[in-house]
Amino acid sequence: MPGRECYHCKQWIEAGEAHDCWTTTEAALTDHLSEDLRDAWERIRETATDFGVQRIYASGTAIMFSRDSCYFFVRPRRSFLEVCVFLDRAVRAPLVRRVERKSASKLVNIVQIRHRDEVEPPFTDWLREAYDLPDKLAKKKAKGSSRRPRAAKRPSRQSVR
Repeated sequence: MPGRECYHCKQWIEAGEAHDCWTTTEAALTDHLSEDLRDAWERIRETATDFGVQRIYASGTAIMFSRDSCYFFVRPRRSFLEVCVFLDRAVRAPLVRRVERKSASKLVNIVQIRHRDEVEPPFTDWLREAYDLPDKLAKKKAKGSSRRPRAAKRPSRQSVR
C-alpha cells in the first residue's frame, strides 16, 4: 500500500488521500492580535515587502520572511510581536531583548514590538540589513576564496633523549 507518514502529525496518509493537518496561515496567527499589534504587524509586513523579492509564509507559530533562507520571522504573542532578526552581529540597543548565536556566521537578535511606532529606524534598518546579509556573506566568501592558500605548517621538532 503506497502512502506516507505526515511529518507534522505522524498520521499515515494513503496515496491520493487529502490531508491538511497543518493549516497555519498568516491570518490564523494574527487574528487574535489587538488593534495596536495588528497595526504593528501590518507595518512590519509592508516594510519587508518593500525590500524586494522574497517568500512570506506561516510555519507553525511564526510567520517567516525568506530569500534563499529565512532572514527574519515574527511570532505573534498575546501582548507583543516577537521578531527574530538574523544578522552577522549582535545589536546593542534597548529594543533587543537577547541575542543568540545560530551558526558560525549568524546571530539572532530578538526584539519585542508592542506598537506601530516601534517599527521605524533603527529596527527597520536591521530588517534591511538582514535582507541584504546573504549578498554580503557571498561577497565575503568569494573574496576569501581568491586568497592564496597558506603553506602547511612544518611539524614541530621533538627533542630526542
